[in-house]
Amino acid sequence: MKTTIPEIFSSLFKPFRRVPLVAAGVSCVIVGFFVVVTGSSSQLSDYKREFEVGRVADRDVIAERSVTYVDEEATRSRIEAQERLVPAVFKYSHEITRDVYASFSHFSSQVSTLFKHQVSLDTFRLTIQGEYPNMFSQETLEILFKNPSRERFLGYAESVLRTVMDNGVFAPIKISLDQYNPDFVEILRREGGRLQREQLQITRIVTMQSLKARIQEIVSSGAYPTAFATIAPGLLMPFIMENVFFSPEETRAKIEELRSRLEPVTKRIEEGEKIIRKGFIVSKEDLAKVQALEQSLNRPDPVHLIGQLGLLVLFTVGILLLYSPLVSGLSLGPRQIYLIATLTTLYILEALFIQRSSLQIGELPLSVVFPTALWIMLVSSLVGVRPALIMAFVNPFVLLATGYFDVGAFLFATLSGVASVFALQGAERRMDLIRASLIIAAVQATFLVFFLLYERAPLSSYGPVLFWGASNGMTCGMLLLGFLAPLEQLLNVATPFRLMELSDLNAPALKRLLTLAPGTYSHSVTVANLAESACRDIGANALLARVGAYYHDIGKMEQSEYFIENQNGYNKHDELEDPFLSATVIRSHVKQGVEKARALGLPQEVIDIIAEHHGNSVIAWFYNEALKKDDTAQVDDFSYPGNPPRSREAAVVMLADTVEAAVRTLKKPTMARLEKFIQELIMDKLEQGQLSHSELTFRDMEIIKNSFVKVLAGHYHARIEYPKALFKEVLP
Repeated sequence: MKTTIPEIFSSLFKPFRRVPLVAAGVSCVIVGFFVVVTGSSSQLSDYKREFEVGRVADRDVIAERSVTYVDEEATRSRIEAQERLVPAVFKYSHEITRDVYASFSHFSSQVSTLFKHQVSLDTFRLTIQGEYPNMFSQETLEILFKNPSRERFLGYAESVLRTVMDNGVFAPIKISLDQYNPDFVEILRREGGRLQREQLQITRIVTMQSLKARIQEIVSSGAYPTAFATIAPGLLMPFIMENVFFSPEETRAKIEELRSRLEPVTKRIEEGEKIIRKGFIVSKEDLAKVQALEQSLNRPDPVHLIGQLGLLVLFTVGILLLYSPLVSGLSLGPRQIYLIATLTTLYILEALFIQRSSLQIGELPLSVVFPTALWIMLVSSLVGVRPALIMAFVNPFVLLATGYFDVGAFLFATLSGVASVFALQGAERRMDLIRASLIIAAVQATFLVFFLLYERAPLSSYGPVLFWGASNGMTCGMLLLGFLAPLEQLLNVATPFRLMELSDLNAPALKRLLTLAPGTYSHSVTVANLAESACRDIGANALLARVGAYYHDIGKMEQSEYFIENQNGYNKHDELEDPFLSATVIRSHVKQGVEKARALGLPQEVIDIIAEHHGNSVIAWFYNEALKKDDTAQVDDFSYPGNPPRSREAAVVMLADTVEAAVRTLKKPTMARLEKFIQELIMDKLEQGQLSHSELTFRDMEIIKNSFVKVLAGHYHARIEYPKALFKEVLP
């Protein structure tokens, strides 16, 4: 049967079927990166960094097309000038004005009443002083009382009062009016529900300080008698109040309205025009023209966009192929793929941020400020070495292809990523990360030194080189220390550092196992020694095998008395008298162990070892007992509920568990008997199909057997029988 192309791609992308959103997310990120960020391939973005205001240009820049652009400087000057013409806005208070009129009307009515009753001067003066204490001088009251036209004086005073109050008396202003129109202010009046605006010259503003002069100016116009002009200020000023107040809200609103109406200043660059001339000093306007031309060239071109999208699809397919089992050799889970996609996105966004900030570090490549080693070490610790190496090449290549990295930056980032993968190998304790960061710092500094030698950089550059190279490596190591622990818990990954923590025999779960099931605890420790030694010899994860062995029987804690290693001469199964019930209790420890492991938050790899350490093998003794009573007993009822081991570590733990339990039955185990017995046990598991999915080879099985024999021979070695007389001589 021929395999079609769709079937080939289907097999390649099978691991990603459960996480289609990842591919879509990566595509969206790359689309945004290519279309929004990179834009045109114009080299003008380099010109902006190359030319500087006040320096002589060493080349010409010629406009490739005609462009109309907004002159920001001229527009800003226009806005500032127009804003200075905006008058400060004041609000007129009709309420205060009415109160002033009412107060003076009451005074005028009272004075007229006294005049009608023809009271004496003293009575008039005392009455007014009693009603309005210290508001009027005796001279003012005497002139008013004695003048034959005193009734008309009250009318004159009301006229002047209305003139002053209608024009407005301005309250003190807490801010300077220098930022507003220097000639006029605007007064807002609301009359009959309508808002009226009136402009007033600043020189005509009346305040309480200039009120007396304003009253004298009005009465001196010739329309009033001289005698009235003498008493007018003293008669009116006690009643006049400020009724015009500055309104910052209305003033700001007027400025905002002006800004919305102003048109920006536009200028035009003609095609072929020399924007920057070689040998001439670069001005602000020259750089503004360069930026305007760059922005015009970066506008999306439909044809160019179609080409970018096509390349994007091919690029995304290439990335998925690189992380597929075909290349990486790993079947990545959803969380691992999400982590890789997130770190790749952050790497690209970091490039965008640094490029937009125009950060320059002298002669050094731009990637010196990139924590490339951090991302790669995170992937190496949490996912695996192969995906980390793929990312170490892919991420810098993306930035090289899009123009954010030059060759030097690409080489530095790639070398940093690869060095971080190898520096992290063998790290089992968190302090090993410090050693790894020192290695990365040394590699980066060495590369930068050779890079500067190649670039013929001055000697003054070598100091910063050592600083930046070492700082980048050390910073990545310290950041990894901070990020790794929470990510280990979030992703539930069996990193070497977390496995070292779980291998501590003082862990609460293992101490509880020691208390409730001491025989099982001793058995687990021995199984761990066997599994660790064998995995180390075959090149498997010895630390994972040791932790898996420590926890593989934690399901026995609740019913420990049913397991022979915890019994002291009395067998609880004798009470059951039913092989099926006994088998149910025995095999339930696998399910209970998995549940306890999940409750403890153990990594999935450790949980898999717990679930698979018996595979689906048969509990032979109870099955045989059941057959004696009922020859129709079903083998499935006496089989463990798990699957055969799917990893080399789980298979080794299964073999170590079987061998450790079985070897206990041997009497006087010699090397030859141990070797033959272990060989039979391993072959028995092989014949039962328990090792079919574990990827163990026959060579691995031979190495495992020899490792078990070596460990158990040391454990069960013969001891010399000392004569009793010797003990009598030693003991008191």
